[in-house]
Amino acid sequence: MADNNQLPIITNRRQVAKSALFAIEQVNLTFSNGEERQYERMMGSGRGAVMIVPMLDDETLLLVREYCAGTHSYLLGFPKGLIDEGELPHQAANRELQEEIGYGSEQLQQVTELMMAPAFFNAKMTIFLAQQLYSAELEGDEPEPLQVVSWPIKDYKELLQQTDFTEARSIAALMLVRDFLEN
Repeated sequence: MADNNQLPIITNRRQVAKSALFAIEQVNLTFSNGEERQYERMMGSGRGAVMIVPMLDDETLLLVREYCAGTHSYLLGFPKGLIDEGELPHQAANRELQEEIGYGSEQLQQVTELMMAPAFFNAKMTIFLAQQLYSAELEGDEPEPLQVVSWPIKDYKELLQQTDFTEARSIAALMLVRDFLEN
């Protein structure tokens, strides 16, 4: 039986496609039991991304409704974005807040890190809770202004029932922050 803690050996890697956001890499592997496989994986920037759950006050979440090209729809979720070169995750979180909802945060707490589809995508997202918000705007890269939506955290079950609140990362962030606040 193979040792599940022993990583397979990468015998060959090559880039097979590239876009402005991703590179697709073909990876040849040899597993500890001698089996050989070829995988394809998407490579991100390597810097990661952030998602922020902003609290306007002790009871009110702030979300954004924005266009999502993958589903060609407008979805409700939490502010998020890539970590820019030279930025630390908490700096990226505060910048994204200012770009997307017009607030900065005096109290950013890292809640956890999530991996997004690790079977084929090398990307992590750091989830933050943002409290003690203050007005601060930065110009973002969105093609249109985002709609900011406030929601009582006590009504999270109704939020989960919204047909436009379906992004798994936002749902996970909501539940993780809810538990974080209860402890």
